[in-house]
Amino acid sequence: MKNRTLLVLAAGSAILFFAIGNRQSFGLFQDPLSKELGWGREIFSLSIGLQNLLWGASQPFIGAIADRYGPGRVVVVGGLVYALGLYIMSITTSPLGLYFSAGLMIGLSLSALSFAVVFGAIARVVPVESQGRALGIAGAVGSAGQLFVVLGNSALLDAEGWRNTFLICAIAALILVPLALPIRRRKEAGGGAPPGGAANLKAALHEAFGHRGYWLLCAGFFVCGFHVTFIATHFPAFITDLSHPKWVAGAALAVIGGFNIIGSFVCGSLGDRYRKKHLLSLLYLARSGVIAGLLLAPPTAATMYIFAGAMGLLWLGTVPLTSSLVAQIFGVRYMSTLFGIVFFSHQVGAFLGVWLGGKLYDATGSYDVVWTIAIALGLAAAVLHWPIADKPVDRAVGVKPA
Repeated sequence: MKNRTLLVLAAGSAILFFAIGNRQSFGLFQDPLSKELGWGREIFSLSIGLQNLLWGASQPFIGAIADRYGPGRVVVVGGLVYALGLYIMSITTSPLGLYFSAGLMIGLSLSALSFAVVFGAIARVVPVESQGRALGIAGAVGSAGQLFVVLGNSALLDAEGWRNTFLICAIAALILVPLALPIRRRKEAGGGAPPGGAANLKAALHEAFGHRGYWLLCAGFFVCGFHVTFIATHFPAFITDLSHPKWVAGAALAVIGGFNIIGSFVCGSLGDRYRKKHLLSLLYLARSGVIAGLLLAPPTAATMYIFAGAMGLLWLGTVPLTSSLVAQIFGVRYMSTLFGIVFFSHQVGAFLGVWLGGKLYDATGSYDVVWTIAIALGLAAAVLHWPIADKPVDRAVGVKPA
């Protein structure tokens, strides 16, 4: 890779490392925050659900801004809002304050700091034949954040309490602002069409909305959102409900992050060699099997770690595969916008996963119903990805039949 490409890849990976890694640690805060403020789990779950919904709803628009004006400016604003949202979380005393900070502010800022914007910046400077590997590397480094940031936040939580931990995270989030500098330009690798993309945004949207495979990707990514957000938010509480120490919950999240480093890189690299849609089908099928294994196995700490490791291998491997599949079919020019729309579907699933987790737990005292739903959705996603037409669109004659 050229120096410019390596710099963009490094900066984008570092942004994901902190923004996504820190976000993945929020599940650790559910129990201490809810107990101190006298809330049930539904309030915290709803705030995280709103966060994911707003993250997804704003992603296509933030992606379009990044496509037009460059991702650097978007990341600067997102980093400042992210830091302010974390600070307000540290001083909140009411559900409304949590909904505003964790829900609205963090949700909107993550649109500027996560996959659609960062992967769009990387894809523009990487040749199409290497995009899967490059996005897999970025995803792997971002996944390392789930390992190291989660472990760091877990230690801070024990030593400083949840309020001071959020405050420290808010100060640390300011590092995101200078990380925007290397990705401030939006230069495409090779440019042109078909790899570059449609002539304008309207044409790009027309192509995507007329392509059945695009809607199947949206439906499949809904399932990914349901899985990862439910697990990231409620798995720590699921573990402590089994009378395991709190450090087991933190360690399990870190194991997910550690194995996700491997999974993201391997899935991205495999996507350059094999058909991405088939890899996605197999990945979702494997997720359902791993969740079923968790429910059937003895509820020991070892089981929690084995589940975390297996799920970590499958965790965000969907992201480089799905995003590079969007670029493969439609080109990179409007990738942030088109993947942003797919990601909105992911976040609708995320909202339902995290909210239903809290809602059904408060109603039944168990997560069993939601785990069962997660298994069924994984099987459905495996079926949905298989028939996707994954050849690049032919702009000389319009969109090929999907």
